[in-house]
Amino acid sequence: MTHPELLHTAIDACDPRALAEFYRELLGLHYRPGDEPPAPPAPDDADWLVLLDVRDRRVLAVQGKAELRPSTWPSEDVPMQLHMDFRVPDAAELELQRERAEALGARVLMDRTQVPEEPLYVLADPEGHPFCLLVG
Repeated sequence: MTHPELLHTAIDACDPRALAEFYRELLGLHYRPGDEPPAPPAPDDADWLVLLDVRDRRVLAVQGKAELRPSTWPSEDVPMQLHMDFRVPDAAELELQRERAEALGARVLMDRTQVPEEPLYVLADPEGHPFCLLVG
């Protein structure tokens, strides 16, 4: 029996380049050839950007949307619908990566680092999509 293979996860953004840059920097990814930012003064009108890992495998795509309502998590007024979990090896790395994420434009939604079984942060990316950084 064969099964479909996950190609990548696509995420919506009002500013696809800015969100792609956030995840490119946070996760150490690079653009698919042809998706790199154009040289100035050329306009950047990209509405579909694909990010690859070090082995050139697709990881994430960012799709432009004219309008987007950010999740209100933990309130369910606007549910998160999808979130990504990113693991790090230990508590020190968790703090380092939280600081990096915030410097790149994320904001902390929940701090659960005091839970010894699974310390984690829930953050929102610059477009408001929740994601988790956790020790695992």
